[in-house]
This record gives sequence, C-alpha cells and structure tokens, in this order.
Amino acid sequence: MAKLHYKAVWLSDIHLGNKDCKAEFLLEFLHSISVDTLYLVGDIVDMWQMEKQFRWPDTHNQVMHKLMQMSNSGTRVVYLPGNHDAPIQKYSGMAFGDIAIERELVHTTANGKRYLVLHGDQFDADVTLGKFHAWIGDKGYDLLLFLNRWYNRFRAWRNNHYWSLAGYIKKHIKGANKAIERYRAAGCRHAAERGLDGIICGHIHHPESLMVNGIHYINDGDWIENCSALVEDNSGELSLIHFNEYLKHSGNVSVLADFVKTGRAA
Repeated sequence: MAKLHYKAVWLSDIHLGNKDCKAEFLLEFLHSISVDTLYLVGDIVDMWQMEKQFRWPDTHNQVMHKLMQMSNSGTRVVYLPGNHDAPIQKYSGMAFGDIAIERELVHTTANGKRYLVLHGDQFDADVTLGKFHAWIGDKGYDLLLFLNRWYNRFRAWRNNHYWSLAGYIKKHIKGANKAIERYRAAGCRHAAERGLDGIICGHIHHPESLMVNGIHYINDGDWIENCSALVEDNSGELSLIHFNEYLKHSGNVSVLADFVKTGRAA
C-alpha cells in the first residue's frame, strides 16, 4: 500500500508506559504515512504512570524506535513536552539527537495561517477550581478508562471493533463539558492575544476543530481513548483523523482485526 504524504502531522497524549496506550494502532498509522514535520504535542511518555508502576511492552518500544527512525530519515520531529512528561520541559530550546525540544512554537501552514502549538497544560489554572477538583477529575478519569477497557474487551468478544466509551461518557457529563469549554476559551484567548489565526493543542483528550470568535481551535486528541491525529496536506488544509475511520478508507484492517481478536491494542 502506497504511503500517504502529509506536510505536517500532530500527535499528542500517546502515554507510552500506560496500559491504556493504543501503541499498535499508532504504529500502523505511522507506518502508513510519510511526513515533512511531525509534532509530538506532549504526554508522549507517561512518566506519572511509570512512577506508580513501570510498564513498557515491546509495542511501546517500537513506537519510540519508529519516531527516532523518522527523525533520522528526513522528517523534522519536534517534541513539545506536557505535564506527564514535564521533566523534559527544562530542555526546551535544545535537541535530543535529531529531535528538537520546544515548550511551544508557531506553525505556519502552506496557505499562510499561523497556529500556536503547545500541549495545553499551561491553561490548567483556567480550567480547574483547585487541587481537590483536579484530584477528583483524575480519579474519575481513571474510572472512565477502566470502564472503557472492560467494555471494549466485551465488544472484542462479540467481534465488534473498538469504540471509545470513555469519550461518549465525557460528552454527556455536564462538568466535563464545562471544563472543555473553559479550556478551549483559554487557548483561543491566548492565541488571539498573540495575533495568531489559531491554536493546536492536546492535553484534555477531546479531539475537535472549530472556530471560536475568529480563532481556529484544534485539539488533536489522544492515543488513549480516541486514537486521533491532526494532519496538514500540501495545500495547507488541516484535518482531524480518527484511526477507525482511517482504516476504513485505507483498506488496511489487519491491526483492527487483531485488536478485535485479542481485545487489546498494546
């Protein structure tokens, strides 16, 4: 199968080292594309989870090797660390081999639009109401992922493909929607203050692309529950890709079939 070429690709919230990371899906996606610039928009390695319990299966190692291989083969790779890989933030402005490290930057598309690119944890103070609420949110999200994991094992047993129960539940929780709205507003305000056309971020595991008061807000999602990425074609058009839909259009269902059979992705 011929590889699809993109001018730029944005990936965030991969969470390598976390048992809910969909590393096999991500590998399939990376093997099927070529790209000029790859932005890793934070939480690539889940150092928080690894402090609790070290877990590093072979598929997670393969993702790291693939990213390094891409950086050594002509793809410009930029790593913008987030909160789960916060120790890497102190190396902003430096490089790890051929991978540049930046806390944030401005990306100019082929059609001249300028976007602020950053993980998004910078806006946490605008979203949460304090440490207690953040703790409640963290524990609640752990429960969502637990439900998501077992629900999809049941779907696999019924020979159905992966579906994000966690994402569905979040959309129907009033408090979660309010937090997403506040996060979106903070990001757009930040981009507007800098005179930019839009913002590209991750962090909250909620992929979407929409205009907010003249600012193009894009969240590229995650590889924990949504398995999504943002891509730019040679004309400068930006599109969100969801892995399941991507497989349907590419015609490559080998990884999806394996996921259905085993009930896991990593």
